[in-house]
Amino acid sequence: MAFDSMNFLKYLTESPGVYQMFSENGDIIYIGKASNLKNRVSSYFSNTSSQSLKTQSLVASIAEIKTIITNTESEALILENRLIKEYLPRYNILLRDDKTYPYIQMDSEHDFPMLSLYRGGKKKNLKYFGPYPNVGSAKQSLANIYKVFHLRQCNNSGFSNRSRPCLQHQIGRCMAPCCGYITKEQYQEQLQKAVLFLEGRSSYLIDTLVNEMNESAEKMEYEKAAELRDQIFSLRQSIETQAVEGESGDLDIIAAVAANGVTCIQVTFIRNGQNIGSKSFFPQNSKNSNEAEVIAAFLPQYYLRHTPQSEIITSHNVPEKDVLEQVFGEILQKKVEIKANVRANRRLWLDLALKNASVSLSMKLAANSTSQKRFQQLAEFLGLDEFPQRIECFDISHTSGEATIASCVVFSPEGAQKQDYRRFSIKGITGGDDFAAMRQAITRRYGRLLKEDGIIPEILLIDGGKGQLAQAIAVMDELQLNDVMIIGIAKGEGRKPGLEKIIIPSKLSETDLPTTSEVLHLLQHIRDEAHRFAVAGHRSGRAKNRRKSVLESIEGLGVKRRQTLLQQFGGLQGIAKAEISDLCKVKGISKKIATSVYDLFHDEENKP
Repeated sequence: MAFDSMNFLKYLTESPGVYQMFSENGDIIYIGKASNLKNRVSSYFSNTSSQSLKTQSLVASIAEIKTIITNTESEALILENRLIKEYLPRYNILLRDDKTYPYIQMDSEHDFPMLSLYRGGKKKNLKYFGPYPNVGSAKQSLANIYKVFHLRQCNNSGFSNRSRPCLQHQIGRCMAPCCGYITKEQYQEQLQKAVLFLEGRSSYLIDTLVNEMNESAEKMEYEKAAELRDQIFSLRQSIETQAVEGESGDLDIIAAVAANGVTCIQVTFIRNGQNIGSKSFFPQNSKNSNEAEVIAAFLPQYYLRHTPQSEIITSHNVPEKDVLEQVFGEILQKKVEIKANVRANRRLWLDLALKNASVSLSMKLAANSTSQKRFQQLAEFLGLDEFPQRIECFDISHTSGEATIASCVVFSPEGAQKQDYRRFSIKGITGGDDFAAMRQAITRRYGRLLKEDGIIPEILLIDGGKGQLAQAIAVMDELQLNDVMIIGIAKGEGRKPGLEKIIIPSKLSETDLPTTSEVLHLLQHIRDEAHRFAVAGHRSGRAKNRRKSVLESIEGLGVKRRQTLLQQFGGLQGIAKAEISDLCKVKGISKKIATSVYDLFHDEENKP
């Protein structure tokens, strides 16, 4: 039944709020916000001939519209983006950026605070600098700090237990506070200089160091003056390649470039006149939208997840920027400006961001072109009417049955869809039984997709031979997913690349493709990615298992008591050598627990 827009609009409120558009099967296909719901929703059903193809397609798919009234347009903007993130409507421009950005963290409660790379939720008692666009730029800043200010790099445990200076001190990169080579006050003095550097106050810091150097020279403290001279030189070296003379302040530059239905958003991070890096985004569902529309959709989705800067420069004028400035200002608790018309150095930065966006887009389109060509050839090889839109591949990884992990990677003609990757920790099977592991992983994957009405792939690729394929076929038959084509890629003689056999059960065939085949290259690439993803998960799980202390198996020996034992005896080796009477002397350790600990280490099978 066609949507009765006239009747719906007759009773629609003029208040601000959010509107949700639904398809016939009840899926949310678009979410929007408005300062006046009636005016905004009405615009979809008037002058339809002048609308874009995307909007016309959207309107034709509407079966129902629901609204949520808010007090202000700002509230509507926040609610809109929360709902977009939750439902991922197919007509909304979507930003897939769930990763947290790295920071440099300082443990200010320690007598000799350490600066370290950190990613995650912030803690109130610690200080953070950043965020940085990627781990590489954060590590580079840390490397500069260690080189210039010689702060400690060891963790708190290593710091507490060190009796002599480490190699970092010997090569002149640490002042060895762990061994008392420097006082707390002297260390804090260097730390505060590092903080000035991280806060972007490099010019002030250099002026301060120059004054200190001159004062030391006047006092004939030439050795100290030489040290300060070297520090100034190193500091200038670390910032001269990034800084723009005469510039200061923190800002982000958002540049958009579109071509062939793909839009690249390039975010460049400027901190106190220094370009500390950039990051590229390729929002989904941007095919029929211009750059200004994509930026307008990008800004709230990005800055409602990450802290906005007080100045945001965009390559295109953004519609409704006043509302965005108001919301971002409330988050930052200071005035935020979004502007497109800039001059001087800011124009140079913007031009550079546009160039980077163009390069990133060209690389993306080239990759997409190659990928689509391979998908087309795969369709021809398999005798399909059109090339597949989704391929999923499974692989199993373990070490002698330990920490078995199954991976599922997803590919489309646009390449790897990493947001859809999944890992499965395999439980309840005999260690090393790859067949059972494959069966469990596929059952869990597609059982859940069916339950949640998820996207089912056209092709299921299995890394393995006929045994693994048989498990996949059995599961798909049980789930009645008979439309999915199942393919196996089995290693050939000597497990050498290029000698793989492609097994197609539905065609009762095994094929050896030539090493130059684009189809083989595509299947190898997907298989290798599934293997990489499985191995990474397996190693992480295995390391986690092996980090568990053997003491955890002892009943009544909780976390605090285990820590106390380890501290008192200097680790497991010390505990293993202790007698029951020695163990009983530790606070909280009863004779029963001490006996259990002693027996654990004196059983031949458990000796460390």
